[in-house]
Amino acid sequence: MDQVLKDAARKLVALAYKEDLSDGRDVTSESLIPETSTGSARIVARETGTACGLGILPIVIEAFSAKIDIADSISDGDPVTPGSVAVELTGRTIDLLKAERTILNFLGRLSGVATLTSQFVEQVSGTRAGIFDTRKTTPGWRALEKHAVQSGGGRNHRMGLYDAVLIKDNHLAAISGAGHSWVQQVATAFELVRSRHQEMVIQIEVDTLEQLDQVLPLRPDIVLLDNMTLDELSRAVELRGQRPIELEASGGVNLETVGAIAQTGVDRISIGALTHSAVNFDWGLDWNHS
Repeated sequence: MDQVLKDAARKLVALAYKEDLSDGRDVTSESLIPETSTGSARIVARETGTACGLGILPIVIEAFSAKIDIADSISDGDPVTPGSVAVELTGRTIDLLKAERTILNFLGRLSGVATLTSQFVEQVSGTRAGIFDTRKTTPGWRALEKHAVQSGGGRNHRMGLYDAVLIKDNHLAAISGAGHSWVQQVATAFELVRSRHQEMVIQIEVDTLEQLDQVLPLRPDIVLLDNMTLDELSRAVELRGQRPIELEASGGVNLETVGAIAQTGVDRISIGALTHSAVNFDWGLDWNHS
């Protein structure tokens, strides 16, 4: 995990600590378990998927001031099946019980995103299309969820509003002037952002093939094809021809439709569901009994 991911994880783990322990007490475990008791347990997959979130375990252990050792950890992006052991944890029993739910929550959320992403990636195998995420992420979780997309074989769209330009209909509506056509508005907007941000990727959203035909001469880096049919996507690829402009399909994408969308020849497919609709992956903590 790089520093950005570690910083994001530390903030979320600190919140998780307060949610579960408040003043640091696990009243059930402290009532039942001797302070000197030690034990070991395994984090085990209950289903088939893609692991993600292993790098957060040391951060959880540090935040919980837990005396726990980690061994035999797999890596983010590794495939798992029911019974696969992600990690062995050994240490003070009370500490293991305190940290259990937070560890499983992070692994479950991030492995869920990675698993769903890997399913989409598998569906477009053999095509030129890459699977991309969006900004439809859980507030506060963006860096980690986008890392999970990468772990599942997907790619990251812009991280936020600060690192790439995407000119959408609402931008044009906000700056539209009387008597100006759509193509005049988008050309003015494109030239303005290009003059101010020459180093940035610039993407323009279009809703129709007519709009696409009008923006191609501007030579943006990427054109977002919003909610187009398969036939329209194929025709868009033909219109683009050999121009060095990437075409990105978006809208109405699911596991049943993504393969056919990729077959049209688009370069990118962006899917908000990767992060906003991923189902929690089922991990469990199993105690080792001698």
